[in-house]
Amino acid sequence: MATSDIGLVGLAVMGQNLVLNMESRGYTVAVFNRTTAKTDEFVAANPGKKLVGCHTLKDLVASLQTPRKIMMMVKAGPAVDDLMRDLYPLLSPGDILIDGGNSYFPDTNRRVVEVESKGFRFIGAGVSGGEEGALKGPSIMPGGNVDAWPHVKEIFQKISAKVGPNADIPCCEWVGLGGSGHYVKMVHNGIEYGDMQLICEAYFILKHALGLTNAELYRVFDTWNKGDLESYLIEITRDIFTVKDDATGGDLVDFILDTAQQKGTGKWMSQHALDLGVPTTLITESVFARCLSAQKDARVRASAVYPATEKKYTGNREEFIENIRQALYASKIVSYAQGYVQLAAAAKEFGWDLNYGNIALLWRGGCIIRARFLGDIKAAFDKNPTLENLLLDDFFVKAIKQAEPGWRKVISTAVELGLPVPCFTAALSYFDGYRTARLPANLLQSQRDYFGAHTYQRTDKEGTFHTDWIRARKLS
Repeated sequence: MATSDIGLVGLAVMGQNLVLNMESRGYTVAVFNRTTAKTDEFVAANPGKKLVGCHTLKDLVASLQTPRKIMMMVKAGPAVDDLMRDLYPLLSPGDILIDGGNSYFPDTNRRVVEVESKGFRFIGAGVSGGEEGALKGPSIMPGGNVDAWPHVKEIFQKISAKVGPNADIPCCEWVGLGGSGHYVKMVHNGIEYGDMQLICEAYFILKHALGLTNAELYRVFDTWNKGDLESYLIEITRDIFTVKDDATGGDLVDFILDTAQQKGTGKWMSQHALDLGVPTTLITESVFARCLSAQKDARVRASAVYPATEKKYTGNREEFIENIRQALYASKIVSYAQGYVQLAAAAKEFGWDLNYGNIALLWRGGCIIRARFLGDIKAAFDKNPTLENLLLDDFFVKAIKQAEPGWRKVISTAVELGLPVPCFTAALSYFDGYRTARLPANLLQSQRDYFGAHTYQRTDKEGTFHTDWIRARKLS
């Protein structure tokens, strides 16, 4: 007799913790890993828990109540397709496959159609929060076949993080059709890239322009975490400055090589921004910043040719620290504004009906970008569900105007001191471009028409025009 509520394939730590989370909420979970010993070890390490260890996919499917719900926690890419092909012959009409990995959204779009054509149902669920979130409550962003949602809603919402005054609002709600769940997770990860780089730029200015010690940096970030910037990333940044290196007794952060790695989700977002024609500039700069950091040997060679002067800021320290906070806050607003503009463009492209306020709520807890700030974003979209850009919401207009003087002061100071702040400057450039009614693209269109007859439009009449620029120049 089938007794398991849900099955999970893939017992890496993330998968194991999701299983334990589900079991702790009262569910019986069937588990399978292609390495049989790993399945047996996991079940043996959790005696007395409602786990069903399965040595074959056939055993897993047989143990599940119908409609069967199977969550796949395997490496994104071909491994997901291979597993799905192995499962197809074992399933019955109406069964549900769930991809909980970091899959690229076009793959999810394709899989939804493929699985439906075989009589089954598919959900692509973005899961954020890392290993700890998987165990204690992640943010879950499900999309795909909407008919499958009622069958997994209770499980997903029970295991997700909770927010709100009574900690009873789940950070999990249906996102939309096709690959929209994985798209929202991709945007989350892109914003995460931007948030991390912005924090690093603030740290770099504090350290090199003001010469703050790690103990002083701890106090600054601790103060920031009690205000508008309160967030998981600010909190862990604060705590990093307190950790000592066992081998040397010094601060561990100072011994870590300055080369950042990436798994590709930030790059995916930037690539698709270009496909959509939307200026997601800050997140793209954060990807490039990681790429530049990886060129360590080249940077060391260049530093010998162009040695830093190590100038310091000589003005009021406390005032400048507040300016840096304002610059970080304003740049963060721009980053999220760009992310939501890209979400809206993707929704239009793929016909997704996205609830932007709910998406902000999904990110309020459990995930890496969880922050107080997201409540303000939800309020903005609750007030105006069709808000064109967060920079036009009254709350954020006030915040940007308040931060703007300090924001400009920080960037100009960093430039004068030779400190790289690519995301701070990308944010300000976007803001200045967005608020400029007439940009120099009139000259750009003239150039395009001059060398390639690409035509242009006029400000004073309708239609499309072309000028023979060489002839016109000779006549004038």
